[in-house]
Amino acid sequence: MTTTRYLPLMTVAGLVVAGTALNTAQAETRDITIGMNNWAENVAVANMWKLVLEEEHGYEVNLTEAGKSVIYSGLANEDFDISLEIWLPVTDANFLEPYEAQIDVHDGWYEGTGLGLVVPSYAEIDSIPELVEHEALFEYQGRPAILGIDSGSAIAGLADDAIEAYDLPMTQINSSDPAMMAALDDAITREENIVVTLWSPHWAFAEYDLKYLEDPQNIFGDSETIYWFSRKDFASDDPWLSAVLDAWMMDDDSLGSLMAEIEQRDDPVAGARHWIEENRDLIEEWIDAGDAAIEG
Repeated sequence: MTTTRYLPLMTVAGLVVAGTALNTAQAETRDITIGMNNWAENVAVANMWKLVLEEEHGYEVNLTEAGKSVIYSGLANEDFDISLEIWLPVTDANFLEPYEAQIDVHDGWYEGTGLGLVVPSYAEIDSIPELVEHEALFEYQGRPAILGIDSGSAIAGLADDAIEAYDLPMTQINSSDPAMMAALDDAITREENIVVTLWSPHWAFAEYDLKYLEDPQNIFGDSETIYWFSRKDFASDDPWLSAVLDAWMMDDDSLGSLMAEIEQRDDPVAGARHWIEENRDLIEEWIDAGDAAIEG
């Protein structure tokens, strides 16, 4: 379990700490460990909260990168305090199930996740079935193709399912997220057609004008909510931070712009710091809402 340092409330009359105004809701200065997946949105929000909590609220935050299964077991074993991304009700339910008694799922901070086939908004089709008659418009490397990420990913498997379900005269070309995004950028620069596998949240939606192709057979599933989650009883150990994280909400614009800043700088700390300065009012809304929840 992460070491916790408790500082006594300064209630002695006349006690003054120069230059410091401690909110009583934050009277416990803490070291916390955040389990972080190596996903763009997870890296983005983890670094954002690390900077906000360390530089403005007296925390010491350790970001520990780990695979999904390790994060769940780590929270259950109290090796981690919190993690910031669980997709429910479906995507991550199987990971959570063995540890439901040892892990607390808190409030959602992003609503309306998405998975699917994506094209530039100027493309003249709006649905996956239309690819059957317009496959020649979506050639990549000389053949009608869907450009995806690594073949072992869930979205790659769903893309293969879509090719079969809709009887698409196309193949999926698997690469990597950076390679796929480079191809998307090149196509948009040339105002050419391309179809890629994408998901929300992703920084691409802040950077480019894109659209999901309608999926009438619902191969890619319904939208979900992203929640933050913690080891058992974290909320009672740190009610202030729990209240702040419960008040935290982001959408495609705010999260997309944070990820885009990091992508452009190729540095999660520099990108998150710049985004924080540009979005101070939004962050203060979360902090103030957390304060109000504790005081109320």
